[in-house]
Amino acid sequence: MHTVYLGLGSNIEAEKNIASAINCLRDTFSAVVLSPVYQCAAYGFEGDDFINLVARAETRMTPLELKAFLGDLENRHDRDRQVPRYSSRTLDIDILLYDDLYLLSPQLEIPREEILQAAYVLKPLADLAPELIHPVERKTLIELWNAFPRQDPEPRLVELRLVELRPVDFQPV
Repeated sequence: MHTVYLGLGSNIEAEKNIASAINCLRDTFSAVVLSPVYQCAAYGFEGDDFINLVARAETRMTPLELKAFLGDLENRHDRDRQVPRYSSRTLDIDILLYDDLYLLSPQLEIPREEILQAAYVLKPLADLAPELIHPVERKTLIELWNAFPRQDPEPRLVELRLVELRPVDFQPV
């Protein structure tokens, strides 16, 4: 079995789509555990706020099989793939970590770069697995969160890092 960490997000009927996706994950994988849920403003476009969380699961799927499964799950939730990268989403699920695998290919990047760039990814991940060691940075997730820059000289990351996270009292069934 492989331990995977998945980032989930939505800003279109967010609670409905996230709850549905979690039910699908629980039907497919064993030992699904969820982080706290956070809300944050849309980044890079005008739109409704997103809700985000991280799920840990156990699977026998390979990374590419898992990616295909998650893409299909997004499609079943009417994910529009014809829109720009920064746009509203019914459902977005990314593989953040897969065991301690490091994989960089045209099809898949593990660990996901956004772990180190986006508060809405790193914070719920660190909440869920604070002592887990990032396979590239070789630091625990809580160490990465505690050192997470709240400002960044690189303009494309400043707003992303400064996105305000608000805990959400949303308990997916």
